[in-house]
Amino acid sequence: MSLLFQPITIRSITARNRLAVSPMCQYSSTDGFVNHWHLVHLGSRAVGGAGIVFTEATAISPEGRISPDDLGIWKDAHIAGLAQVTEVIKSNGAVAGIQLAHAGRKASHSSPWNGNRLLTTVEGGWKPLAPSAVAYREGMPLPAAMDISQIQQLIADFGNAARRAVEAGFQVFEIHAAHGYLLNEFLSPLSNFRDDEYGGSFENRTRLLLQTVGEVRRVIPEILPLFVRISATEWTAGGWDELDSIKLAVRLKEQGVDLIDCSSGGNSSNQQIVTAPLYQVPYAASIRQAAGILTGAVGLITRADEAEDILRSEQADLVFMGRQLLRDPYFPLHAAKQLGVNIPWPVQYERARP
Repeated sequence: MSLLFQPITIRSITARNRLAVSPMCQYSSTDGFVNHWHLVHLGSRAVGGAGIVFTEATAISPEGRISPDDLGIWKDAHIAGLAQVTEVIKSNGAVAGIQLAHAGRKASHSSPWNGNRLLTTVEGGWKPLAPSAVAYREGMPLPAAMDISQIQQLIADFGNAARRAVEAGFQVFEIHAAHGYLLNEFLSPLSNFRDDEYGGSFENRTRLLLQTVGEVRRVIPEILPLFVRISATEWTAGGWDELDSIKLAVRLKEQGVDLIDCSSGGNSSNQQIVTAPLYQVPYAASIRQAAGILTGAVGLITRADEAEDILRSEQADLVFMGRQLLRDPYFPLHAAKQLGVNIPWPVQYERARP
């Protein structure tokens, strides 16, 4: 039996298989609202057979957007459109997941196809927030260091976003604490130079994430799963590393987190990433073993046999795919055939089944 196509139950939610669609920014919203693109894009991956379909990073506040084109969940008016997203995902057999995010010092940029550059206020940009007034790379304007009241508001914003996500019908919730966005910036000694209770020691640098997790866990029903995406290493000397991630995972488990989504990098312009197929899988494996928590593996996983081997070797409990599912929304249907598994196809597509 294929492990990839065995169901997995986390709290009260059962996914039909262990393939998850990674959150992938689409930069296609206006004022944070869902439109037809999101329904077609996410619905196609549900039709294609994925077990869990995550939205892109969904901004918990206007200033938390990477670009003005990001999907949002900072006001109640967003709920109705997001409810359409959950309906199209669930009605096609998948579990509906949402990633809650704040871009921190990486905010206020144009979308990639418009140059991926920092926007001026004249262009509709805004002053990015960060733990410290330290730019991501040399030559960029400094972000504003957050004060305590802004930190408290951030935690409340995550909680309010989680409430809206519950109202919209999402079944799995992921907090984005990776890739150099705000919560990752607080974790890292390369971007957090605070001298208050949110900076300095490991305990202080992890405080904001743990408080955010506590607030989101308080808001969402106990029967629903909570994931956290982390950058398991920064690929930079003196930065956050794998041992830090293991220590953090232990504390996140104590806070009610069910799964660690193990990515890496993104917080330092000096990172030295060595990429290759499956290059991030060892982080999922070590965190799973050392912290005793479910993990998700992600990063240049493109083949059915690779995904199957990750699960069989107990390196992770879920396999997250991104670009491969952009290239082929129906990858799960094809992967099942390659692994000799007979899974249902949408009845509308049965005439095309090989």
